Amino acid sequence: MMRTLIVIAATALLFAETAFAHVTVWPQQSRAGMAERYTVRVPTERNVPTVSVELEVPTTVTVTGVLAPAGFTYETKREGNRIASITWKQEIKPGEVGEFVFFARNPAASQIVWKAHQRYADSQVEDWVGPAGDRRPAPTVSLTPR
Repeated sequence: MMRTLIVIAATALLFAETAFAHVTVWPQQSRAGMAERYTVRVPTERNVPTVSVELEVPTTVTVTGVLAPAGFTYETKREGNRIASITWKQEIKPGEVGEFVFFARNPAASQIVWKAHQRYADSQVEDWVGPAGDRRPAPTVSLTPR
């Protein structure tokens, strides 16, 4: 009985860790049409450091600012006057989590799907662009009506 409980607990922990072990954007719920402060959370799950993360900004989202505290740099790519992507550069060691903040105006929609690209020191890239339930799901934010 005790052995079964230990196996169940270990399995639950493994699945819980896997469920949260990817690039995410917080808060995961906001209001349509409103301004929001977003935080991109980037865990390093491999044995080599993460060196950068690129977040693609959906065409319906307007980025109004990027927070730039000490310890990392960032670059933006523009399409006209619109910020189309933000790339943060910082070494995030294995087992650590980096957090990057930006400000944006939400679209009048029910969801924002962000696409993220995590680059490691060994030049490997993890593309967090898949649908919910995928091995590498894109970060999403649910939007409620105003």
